[in-house]
Amino acid sequence: MAISALQKARAQYSPKLPSSIASGNVKIKEGAATQSVADQDEIKKLFPNTYGMPIVTFENGGGCGKASMPAFNVGVILSGGQAPGGHNVISGIFDGLKSINKDCKLYGFLGGPSGLVDHKYIELTSAIIDEYRNTGGFDIIGSGRTKLEEVEQFDKGIEICNKLGIKALIIIGGDDSNTNACVLAEYYLQKKAGIQVIGCPKTIDGDLKNEMIETSFGFDTATKVYSEVIGNIQRDANSAKKYWHFIKLMGRSASHVTLECALQTQPNITLVGEEVEAKNQTLDDIVNYIAGIVANRAAKGMNFGTLLVPEGLIEFIPAIKKLISELNDMLAANQAEFDKYENVDQKIKFIVDHLSKENAAIFESLPTAVSKQLALERDPHGNVQVSLIETEQLLAEMVSKKLAAWKKEGKFVGKFSTQHHFFGYEGRCAAPSNFDADYCYSLGQVAAQLIASGKTGYMSSVRNTTKPADQWLAGGIPITAMMNMEKRNGKMKPVIQKALVKLDGGPFTFFASKRDEWANNTCYIYPGPIQYFGPSEVCDQTTKTLQLEHK
Repeated sequence: MAISALQKARAQYSPKLPSSIASGNVKIKEGAATQSVADQDEIKKLFPNTYGMPIVTFENGGGCGKASMPAFNVGVILSGGQAPGGHNVISGIFDGLKSINKDCKLYGFLGGPSGLVDHKYIELTSAIIDEYRNTGGFDIIGSGRTKLEEVEQFDKGIEICNKLGIKALIIIGGDDSNTNACVLAEYYLQKKAGIQVIGCPKTIDGDLKNEMIETSFGFDTATKVYSEVIGNIQRDANSAKKYWHFIKLMGRSASHVTLECALQTQPNITLVGEEVEAKNQTLDDIVNYIAGIVANRAAKGMNFGTLLVPEGLIEFIPAIKKLISELNDMLAANQAEFDKYENVDQKIKFIVDHLSKENAAIFESLPTAVSKQLALERDPHGNVQVSLIETEQLLAEMVSKKLAAWKKEGKFVGKFSTQHHFFGYEGRCAAPSNFDADYCYSLGQVAAQLIASGKTGYMSSVRNTTKPADQWLAGGIPITAMMNMEKRNGKMKPVIQKALVKLDGGPFTFFASKRDEWANNTCYIYPGPIQYFGPSEVCDQTTKTLQLEHK
């Protein structure tokens, strides 16, 4: 295939590894038994075979190198949305397996988890792997959103694994995909199928993290891509001096992407969903806050600015969150009847008639664009598709109305013109930054070592990531240790607990200390494009979030 000059140069990049893995002689060390982060009794009952396993770390075994193990085959699945670095995870798995035994084989299941169920696969050879090293995207084998939740699916997996002689499956995905990996690991142990299952932490949203998973892969690259474009927009805003840019960023369940981009670019206004919820703010509170800053800047002759908002903001507003919770439960119980209505207005009437009086009143008070979106099709978990709510336009319109009212009262003397943006897909398949290239390659190598060590139901872990890569700590964490019970489609299910922005954490407290200054002045930073070649202080820096969390 045709490749760019950058891709040709990136193909020559050799990702850096933790010294314990690079040594080629890995020794495993087991820690204390673990328990789930919440709902211990329920999780233990659901996962009797994989609950309570120890955290493991890898160390340099010393000596003259590790004796070769018998060859074994592994299958890999890319699950869910794309994130920069997925190809390097697979490259790391491939190279890790070949370092264990040159006759090991890696099979890629095509199109996500459905490839396992439908028995669609390819053998990943060195010729294929070499084409995709250090590149963005998931196109090497494709991805998909099929959920591995049914016994019939699990058994179809056993069939193809037995046919190909596969000893272990590696599922590269987010919290839901890795929850499915844990369910699969538990089932295969129960059935004595002889198939291990290992997970790798992927999501650009940044909400799959904890003490052992410091960051999910792709977050670094995606936020750098978004920050470059935000910086470009801020340069334009500061040049033209006539527009307010309302920018929505990916992040349905957590505001990590928005906060990281704010730390990189220093916009005038940044909304953090977790703070909105903690302060019990209403939509009108948010609009007043934005309008106040716009008015203050206008009074100084600055009729321009930038605002960042996470796509999931609406769900963080307590009153609306309560409404959506009841709405999801109500629709889960009445889906067949609800689906009979094709007209949006009929759907809205059905919703109002079936909600409690309090939530029906809130629903009817919402702007038309929001209420209509809440009535539309749900995601696979039965939840509102908040990414389809054009929050950035909604806020711009509401602020415009508020300022018009203030102008009549003499409280606003400036001009207010807006531009709207949504940055999401632009960052999902970017060529990985040096950090993500290294981190992902290490995650893949660690996954191979977890398999060689006989582990199942674990997630690949690489820590100490603010240090040089040779000082990174490699190992694995039992997936059950990250779980709690949550309501999905009206039923309680075990899932990996999402990591929200901590309002007492380093990243947010630093941001909070600076936002008034950023609001009232023009303190923009223009990060520019990702740099792949050059001094380490330019090319190998981690996210501001990681730096502040480990300061």
